[in-house]
Amino acid sequence: MELSILPFAPLTPRPAFLEQSDDAFRAWLAEQGQPALRMKQLRRWILAKRAESFETMSDLPKDLRAALTENYSPLGTRIERHLEAKDETHKLLVKLHDGRTIECVLIQDAPRRTACISTQVGCAMGCVFCASGLNGVVRNLTSAEILEQLVRLRNLTPEDGRLSHIVVMGMGEPLANLDNLVEALEAAGHKDGLGIGARHITISTVGLPPKIRRLADLGKQYHLAVSLHAPNDRLRSKIVPTNEKTGITEIMEAAEYFYEKTGRQVTYEYVLLGELNDSPLEARELSMLLSGRKAHVNLIPFNDVEGLPYKRPTDNAIRTFIEVLQKGGVSVKVRKRKGSEIDAACGQLRRKVESGQA
Repeated sequence: MELSILPFAPLTPRPAFLEQSDDAFRAWLAEQGQPALRMKQLRRWILAKRAESFETMSDLPKDLRAALTENYSPLGTRIERHLEAKDETHKLLVKLHDGRTIECVLIQDAPRRTACISTQVGCAMGCVFCASGLNGVVRNLTSAEILEQLVRLRNLTPEDGRLSHIVVMGMGEPLANLDNLVEALEAAGHKDGLGIGARHITISTVGLPPKIRRLADLGKQYHLAVSLHAPNDRLRSKIVPTNEKTGITEIMEAAEYFYEKTGRQVTYEYVLLGELNDSPLEARELSMLLSGRKAHVNLIPFNDVEGLPYKRPTDNAIRTFIEVLQKGGVSVKVRKRKGSEIDAACGQLRRKVESGQA
């Protein structure tokens, strides 16, 4: 089905502060007769103190606040839709400076507050069950656009609250935009930022072996989640088309390299699609594939997506799949379903809005 896409117009003529390079902004401050330390103050106001306007930044000179308001915007995005589920899951449809939209989600399960963020407008990986990539990929997000999602979600928490974890599992393939992602996560982890350390961050990937190795070589303590979804190449290539260019063997070798370099157990995401990849045979194959590896399986029963032919597996199929993995000595957990009534699964709200259905 061809979607009618809304026209895209610039959100604001003023550039966002977080988009500015350090050198360019220091030069602008110098033109205003202001010291370079003002940049650190501004970042702290936005990232740590929740400021969404320059006027609220009380320790900055009034003339500087006026000049900032005239020339810049504190944030370059706007919340287009805000949905809240009964379980206190929040979903935001965020409009970017060029009018494109992305999604991000706040998942609250006390004491954890987890932000699920996007890295691209759309996705090029083509996973058959995913709403994010149905219209392909438009562009990478900038580091500021990634960081702003975290700011927006953090600002939904109580005044004394904070984000505890980040999962990079929203729209897009994170490792296809690795440089901008890492830059955003570095800023988020700073003590004057959001204070979220690498051990509380999970980066998901469909499986790009060279990028997995590069992520490992960064020396950071991020968690890695590989979206596997099938235990053999024949089936995986049907579900994840990019598998034809890589293959499971190369992906598993890269994941092992990640474990050896970081010491961090790799999680394998497996979306259970009714009568496609949820039989005891696939469970046994998966068990053999992961045998002897330091690995954990995160099972995700498929949630129906309008326009897609796949269905949720039966409760009996889910139970049997788990039992087979456990008998094979594989660590496994079923992901808890959150925010189901607000289309919290990635890409659904964006599609509805852009097609005029919501």
